[in-house]
Amino acid sequence: RVTLLELMMSKVSEKNPVTSEEMNVIMRHADFLAGCFQEKCEAVLKLTSAANVEDEEALVAIRLLDVLCEMTSNNGQLEHIQTLPGLLETAIDTLRLTHLAGKQTVNIFTATHASTGQEEISHPAVGFKSHLIRLIGNLCYKNKENQDRV
Repeated sequence: RVTLLELMMSKVSEKNPVTSEEMNVIMRHADFLAGCFQEKCEAVLKLTSAANVEDEEALVAIRLLDVLCEMTSNNGQLEHIQTLPGLLETAIDTLRLTHLAGKQTVNIFTATHASTGQEEISHPAVGFKSHLIRLIGNLCYKNKENQDRV
């Protein structure tokens, strides 16, 4: 699943123009991916426990967030994704939960707390909070209704 999401990420982030048929397929995928993210996003919180560093559901949720961030960075796909029910609320709630989890244990979600000295950052959840913030910002971009919700 993670590999499939990485392939989708490379397709979505291509700078080549897409046909209307490809755009329709991407929109259907966006609906599905947003639904999957809403279901699985809390799995990332399990990563705060050292025993769950390789939790597959959490890795899938992280990749889903990456793909959604990339999709919302494209104006052609943005308007459709901004209207998906519950996505903005899920992102905000997950941001709150990761912030609290980071305060209660070692904060694995931000690079500033995850690195020590010259050690390379390798934890899969590093940057998760920043990607949540990026998604929330993209969902609010030129969308007064979403801005008012936040």
